[in-house]
Amino acid sequence: MQVYGIDLSMEKFDVNFIDKNGKEKKKQVKNRLSAISKFLENVSEDAVLCVEHTGSYGDLLVYLCNQLGIDIALIPGYTIKHSLGMIKGKSDDIDAARIREYGERFFDKLKYKQYDSEEIVELKSLYTLRSQLVKARKVLRTGEHGRSNVPIQSVSAHKYADKAIFNLNKEIEEVESEIEAIITANNELNDNYELVVSVKGIGPVIATDLIIKTGNFLVIDTARKASSYVGICPFPNASGKMVGKAKISPFGDRKLKALLYMGAKSAVKHNKEYRLYYEKKKLEGKPHYLIMNNVSNKMLRTIYSVVKNKTPYSQDYICLDPREKNINSSTEIVA
Repeated sequence: MQVYGIDLSMEKFDVNFIDKNGKEKKKQVKNRLSAISKFLENVSEDAVLCVEHTGSYGDLLVYLCNQLGIDIALIPGYTIKHSLGMIKGKSDDIDAARIREYGERFFDKLKYKQYDSEEIVELKSLYTLRSQLVKARKVLRTGEHGRSNVPIQSVSAHKYADKAIFNLNKEIEEVESEIEAIITANNELNDNYELVVSVKGIGPVIATDLIIKTGNFLVIDTARKASSYVGICPFPNASGKMVGKAKISPFGDRKLKALLYMGAKSAVKHNKEYRLYYEKKKLEGKPHYLIMNNVSNKMLRTIYSVVKNKTPYSQDYICLDPREKNINSSTEIVA
């Protein structure tokens, strides 16, 4: 099996591979449709492309590989760097060779990338646009608050700022309506969306972000993986006789983590179960942010549970002891 190492950039990408004669080959390919298509024509279907994950620069390459049935794996640069030990020097062609070496050595750990569906791509674009509009509105509101406290104020500045904020509010509402229409038009997206927002503390923004980031709960398919992705999953911190407190990893989706924190605050306020949990841990002397991190974890487990079981969240639901289920099943078999 032939492994290609690819170092991506906006204008081009460097390719490194070993040919059939065992010789190392290098080439550069422009990051354009025609150039990538020509390059992939000479790649066999059983080959594997290992690419350093650099955001949207590799989207076209991933999409074309999926169309042609060629396996492609996106690997974080941090993972590649810390898997090869002590290294010296850096350039695009050297990086491509290191990516190929990683693919050859850790072939069994590669996870192949499938490009998002049209609905997810559209949702992602609109959700990103909404975030940018909300950020622009926040900047204008902050500036307006500052201008309102000066002794001599500009009537024209207030008028134009109010007009801009009004237009941004209108645009945000229209984008949110378009997002809702896309979700409603797709049965799978709409079903999962309705299940997620049934959980107290989860609103439309958090639900949409979860659907996008988890691939509609198919790419990140368990609550454990989701908590690790977000950065709220505690990992052990022990070595030999030293046993420290478990810590969360700094590598996570900070935006989704912040949204889940806001959802956890709402859940503690409006959900009796979470409120009692918070008060109990507070009496035990646990720090506020540790408790809220645990609440976020509990919320993720609840979300994945309702999605998996296709059952809306119910605050009155009583979880049966699994040991009782096993006893009942054994009794039925004997009978």
